[in-house]
Amino acid sequence: MKIALCLTVIAAIGGTIVAGRSSTPSNADDSRVEAARQGDRAATKIPTEIGAELKRSGDEIVACGRLFHTSTRVVLWTDPGGYDAYRVERRFSPRDQAGWDATHAQVKALKQPNRFGLRKAALADDEIERVRGGGWDLDTLKRVVDQFVIHFDARGTSRGCFEILHDVRGLSVQFLLDLDGTIYQTLDLKEGAWHATKANARSIGIEIANVGAYPAADRSVLNQWYIKENNYVRIAIPDRLRGNLPRDSIFRPIRSAEIVGEIQDKTLVQYDFTEPQYDALIKLTATLTTIFPKIALDYPRDSKGGLIPRKLKDDAYAKYQGILGHYHVQLNKVDPGPAFQWDRLIDGARRLKSRTR
Repeated sequence: MKIALCLTVIAAIGGTIVAGRSSTPSNADDSRVEAARQGDRAATKIPTEIGAELKRSGDEIVACGRLFHTSTRVVLWTDPGGYDAYRVERRFSPRDQAGWDATHAQVKALKQPNRFGLRKAALADDEIERVRGGGWDLDTLKRVVDQFVIHFDARGTSRGCFEILHDVRGLSVQFLLDLDGTIYQTLDLKEGAWHATKANARSIGIEIANVGAYPAADRSVLNQWYIKENNYVRIAIPDRLRGNLPRDSIFRPIRSAEIVGEIQDKTLVQYDFTEPQYDALIKLTATLTTIFPKIALDYPRDSKGGLIPRKLKDDAYAKYQGILGHYHVQLNKVDPGPAFQWDRLIDGARRLKSRTR
């Protein structure tokens, strides 16, 4: 009855938000959705209350203005504590210096107010003209998006990451994933975030809070961020970068030992991500690969079925559809690093999707 009421109110105000079942977002096209709405309007006798507030449950992500459940905590750019990549002003500068004029004068790397662009690569001219004003529909977006790019943020927290992307570099990413497993969505998925050069038009990106991977001889950053306590390792978060993370919270990598591995033919050392981060990423990945069927639930593999730990060759990249790391896209990148557990992600997302079918 409550679901019918919500759909009735949404239809009455002309909204485009669609609620999906937990972890199984709707893949219906617009005509089927509208038919379902009309059926709900005819089936219910409950009157619409003018001005009634429709509340999110707190686990939804947004694609083309429509809501899809993930079953994990999501903070949108419109929520208190969210990170809004649509804003022109700098988020973490003094208010009297945050506007575009002052920002442009003080930060030379910021050449224009926008930190994102239009997904033009797979669109015809008439489609570009239609969507450039915001007229994206989900079916068009499904045709365009076929990659999910995973990064570590090299800043340690989502607050620190957004500051560098938005206030300093003029970049963006659709999702941030903090140490506590909170997912921050900064843009509607229809937007082409600037996070991975040639992948921007066809991909969705996520920056996972982790200070990154380094050569074995350079442990200075790792020594600052990871404190060894008996048999455990604690992440030491600078107060300035804590953001929404509670001050009394303690976060640990899911494995206490440093992980050594080869990325781009370089030997690197990295601490793993936290357990809440893996749990949230599994649920988000299952959701995205359901909404966007072209994103295959797998990572780049060699002829023996193992992970390819380097940039994909241009022809292989052009054909690739699925989950991949930033280092698969660009030769000068090593994220998400050697500690990232690809099988944990893929196997977990596959199990989750199999249970919800």
